[in-house]
Amino acid sequence: MRWSVEGKVATVTLDRPERKNPLTFEIYAELRDRFRALSADAAVKAVVITGEGGNFCSGGDVHEIIGPLVDMQLPSKLAFTRMTGDLVIAMRACPQPIVAAIDGVCAGAGAAIALASDIRLGTARSKVAFLFNRVGLAGCDMGACALLPRVIGHGRASELLYTGRTLGGEEAERWGFYNRICAPETVLGDAQELARSLADGPTFANALTKRQLHKEWDMGLDEAIESEAQAQAIAMETEDFERAYRAFVDKVRPVFQGN
Repeated sequence: MRWSVEGKVATVTLDRPERKNPLTFEIYAELRDRFRALSADAAVKAVVITGEGGNFCSGGDVHEIIGPLVDMQLPSKLAFTRMTGDLVIAMRACPQPIVAAIDGVCAGAGAAIALASDIRLGTARSKVAFLFNRVGLAGCDMGACALLPRVIGHGRASELLYTGRTLGGEEAERWGFYNRICAPETVLGDAQELARSLADGPTFANALTKRQLHKEWDMGLDEAIESEAQAQAIAMETEDFERAYRAFVDKVRPVFQGN
């Protein structure tokens, strides 16, 4: 896994292209720790996650993860599934918006990582598959049963999780899994450009938005409205709010600073 920062945008690259960027125990833990650390990283304002060599991620490495799991006892298996879930929790908890740039294979745990991102840009040739059913496992992995119905709807999520079938790029966009389709040669650049635009925005307010999107899953409407009222009142205390007003009065574009 590679980690690089340019300006206010960090890029995470899964870099085992010879095997379509599979995950290992170590990569899971490194990703989890990276996203956890972002909560205290004031310099990074947005994150892009992608894969090397024309593929996003093929999921857990068959030889380095699946094989060893078969021989583990239940407590060790549970420790592993909790660790993989902790990666998704860290992605949803970090204040920075995460943009996934997806080309080629995006399968299993790779699809779950894409799902845990805030925005997904894909390509027409990409292939998304929640493969857990195909290897004799339940579709309820890394938050898929919670996240996927909220992204594409319950019926479509059920179809993918029960069958493990592949979702082509254009279908993934129609279903709402992708925000938009890009050319393979530009998808990473498009994702980084989008991330830069988010990083140049009112990032304190954007972090509130991400937090509210997550919190309000479990709220009734009245509770959600009150929670949003409190969050918005806090946003109104920021200097970015005043900057936007002054820029409007002066008929110029506001320059946000995230405070």
